[in-house]
Amino acid sequence: MQNNTSYAVVDLGSNSFHMMIAQVVAGSVQIIGRVKRKVRLASGLNENMFLSDEAMQRGWECLNLFAERLQDIPRENIKISGTATLRLAKNVDTFLEKAEQILGFPIQIISGEVEAQTIYKGAAYTSSSNKKKLVIDIGGASTELIAGEGHLPQVFTSINVGCVTYLDRYFKNGVLSEANFNSAIEAAELEINNVKSKYSAFDWQEEVGASGTVQAIQEILMAQGFDEIITLERLNAIMQQSVSFGFLDKLAIKGLVQERRLVFPSGLAILIAIFKQLNLTGMTLAGGALREGQLYSMLPELTKLNVRERTIKSVMTRYHIDTRHAQRVSELSLELAEQLAPNWDLNQFEAIDILKSAALVHEVGLQVSYKDQQIHASYLLANSNLPGFTTAQKNLLTAIVRNHRDDIDHSMLSAQTTTSVLLAIRLVRILRLSVILSLRRTDEVLPNIEVSIVGEELSIHLPNGWLEANPLSAAELHQEASYQALQGWQLKLT
Repeated sequence: MQNNTSYAVVDLGSNSFHMMIAQVVAGSVQIIGRVKRKVRLASGLNENMFLSDEAMQRGWECLNLFAERLQDIPRENIKISGTATLRLAKNVDTFLEKAEQILGFPIQIISGEVEAQTIYKGAAYTSSSNKKKLVIDIGGASTELIAGEGHLPQVFTSINVGCVTYLDRYFKNGVLSEANFNSAIEAAELEINNVKSKYSAFDWQEEVGASGTVQAIQEILMAQGFDEIITLERLNAIMQQSVSFGFLDKLAIKGLVQERRLVFPSGLAILIAIFKQLNLTGMTLAGGALREGQLYSMLPELTKLNVRERTIKSVMTRYHIDTRHAQRVSELSLELAEQLAPNWDLNQFEAIDILKSAALVHEVGLQVSYKDQQIHASYLLANSNLPGFTTAQKNLLTAIVRNHRDDIDHSMLSAQTTTSVLLAIRLVRILRLSVILSLRRTDEVLPNIEVSIVGEELSIHLPNGWLEANPLSAAELHQEASYQALQGWQLKLT
């Protein structure tokens, strides 16, 4: 029986074939299935652009797996697309005829421009930022460069540079030498140089990578103790690590998963070339790309809200959070943050928005148990898909929620990477006070509160007689001063 709320997107890429199954739950996209197979279709293209029988057979075998699951999805909720290799193959009709028989659905071969625009939209729909951005996607046989603002791609190009084709061309012997890397980098730079003038006038504020190569590099950086920001210096350091292993079959960089190893050096070389030619300074990983762009094109109602707001709203609905109280704590947190902002740097790393989000979902753990609710909440959030939050932002959100009451787990605060530990501590202190001051869960009894700061000594100024009139709240505030004192943080009540 078909489920009308389920959607499927199939991407016949040059390196891998992907199938993503999703449904809409509580106003948010929930991924309920993913299937990925390394087909390496691009390696089957010969110099005359004919696809080998062996490569086509690998593709057909993969589609046999996909076909079973697609039977359960309404036809109008399915999109199947082919990209660079199928665009280039002169005998593509031979592949498509059997592929469509296997799937029972038509396959659309999309142009490089359409692919680039869809990738951008996938990145934009899964990001909370409306800043001007440059999006990069390194595929198996092509690389897409897209600049845009908000959800609108404005400058886009697809070039015939890919991690599978470059693997066969520059690392075919499996030797990881500086000479091989430099040859690949120089070749990619020549291709990028042909189109870079299109981007020179576009003053982007964010650099986003939407490919497996970028994800692999981010995983390496974080496994080796760095933050998630990719820079040219860090890319060159990873290249030197790769060279030190000598051969591809011995490549064992800390943080590099086995399945990414084969095409990692060629993808790394292409990314270095992009950084050099376009003068990039710091790239983060996108939350989505081609498949997400195709999926959201079937769900236009979900593209109207800011993705982070949509995610938080969905979490609140799914876990039956008391919306009014969550808003109360959030509003108080923002009020305190505004008073402290002149002395505490709370403008970095979208800290105010992370604080707001943490306040709105801090009671997620109540759905498990009142006891240790903060631990339950942090576990649920850490293991949930949260579109609109980068890995580091999600880690910060989780750490703040984990520490919104009772004993303070300083290890989670000190584990922050992209942001400073001090910023995480400041946000936790604000949320903890907001939770205590909202103890009675009603607006009418909230006092007029002023906060001030000297260094890291935080003072709360309450109306005369309020502490005496609210003994339970007073006891909680005095207990909170003790909790913070154990961490070396000073809290004064006046």
